Amino acid sequence: MAEKTIMLACNAGMSTSLLVAKMQKAAADAGEDVEIFATSADQIDQKMDEKNPNILMLGPQVRYMFKKLQDRLDIPVEVIDMKDYGMMNGKGVLETALKGIKE
Repeated sequence: MAEKTIMLACNAGMSTSLLVAKMQKAAADAGEDVEIFATSADQIDQKMDEKNPNILMLGPQVRYMFKKLQDRLDIPVEVIDMKDYGMMNGKGVLETALKGIKE
């Protein structure tokens, strides 16, 4: 089992899948022991129970869910920076997630 688990969520879980691959490469390059996975917004609760992530990263298209999830969950919740998301900047999103876990 990985040291840290990062969950990404978007409308269908499809657009974040490419970002997950880029984040996994960045994590491997940095020697970080992390599990990173994507899910659809309607599967957040189920995946929380299954995977027990350390942080939830929301795609910009589901940022409207931020406050409700932040109030309800006992882990950090972050909205992925729109520029990082659009450019599929796996390294940048990974750094944001790891920083959020530490805080």
